[in-house]
Amino acid sequence: MMEELDALVGVWRSAGETVDDPVVHIEGSDVYEWLPGRHFLVHHVDVSVDGRRYQALEMFGAEADAVVARAYDSDGVTGTMTVGTPEHGVVTLTGPDTRARLVVAGDGASMAARWDRLDDGAWRHWMDMRFTRESSTRSPAAARP
Repeated sequence: MMEELDALVGVWRSAGETVDDPVVHIEGSDVYEWLPGRHFLVHHVDVSVDGRRYQALEMFGAEADAVVARAYDSDGVTGTMTVGTPEHGVVTLTGPDTRARLVVAGDGASMAARWDRLDDGAWRHWMDMRFTRESSTRSPAAARP
């Protein structure tokens, strides 16, 4: 299952917005890279959310019979999501109150993500993100056998 996450590896320029009023704009970068051994995928987020810098570190790894993503952000918030790969180039993230579906284009040059959040017991569309791949280069340490 971890190998399916390889589609995310690289440097991405990210942009998006919430669908609620008022609309919140997001832009910045996302970097996904394997730790040596390819057992863990690290995700670095560095974005501006309506002009305010936001950073996060997320670690994807196999635990028991599932892959989970644990996130830590610059606001002091932590979270855990279950990771799915229902089809090639599609990654899902599901947490207790948010979920996302990331779809990597067939040529690997772009990715789109739809985020939903739980609101009064129902999932509601929250945010759309678009990503353009700047580089698919893996870190030198992660590329070693």
